[in-house]
Amino acid sequence: MKKNLLSILILALLIVNIVLTSIMMFSTMSASRKTSKLVTDIASVLKLEIEGVDEGGVREVPLSQTETYNISELTIALRPEEGEAAHYCLVNIVLSMDTKSKGYKEFGSAESMAKYETLISSEINTIIGSYTMDELRDTAAQEKAREKILAQIQAMFDSDFIYNVSISDIKFS
Repeated sequence: MKKNLLSILILALLIVNIVLTSIMMFSTMSASRKTSKLVTDIASVLKLEIEGVDEGGVREVPLSQTETYNISELTIALRPEEGEAAHYCLVNIVLSMDTKSKGYKEFGSAESMAKYETLISSEINTIIGSYTMDELRDTAAQEKAREKILAQIQAMFDSDFIYNVSISDIKFS
């Protein structure tokens, strides 16, 4: 008789435990959903992308779907500093393009990019030419110029198939 009474007591405690666990789970789930919605709303207000962009604002595109276009040896007149002679810089620009992006099909071919190279070079010349030689020696200013160039080129093509601009081999005179 004691064994049956003990079994009934254990069964009653098990049922109470299941009911309390269920109540706790449902109350936690609703709070979790509300928190997730709040984070999503904040991210959309700040216009942040939740996936696909690293800390520097560059999309992560696999190397297998990346095509590059080189604009080599651009000579750019830099903004002169007070009392100094004009300075020039010689840069090589590499545009990284996502071959799976919809803008790539229209503008991404080598012939198409060659057709727009003078417009792209003009934008690069305008942006880099707004800096002085001393400013461009700073890597932070180079990064800011790179971001401006990327934004201008993406606006020019009205597409983000060009996802990265690399400034390489910069020489000053």
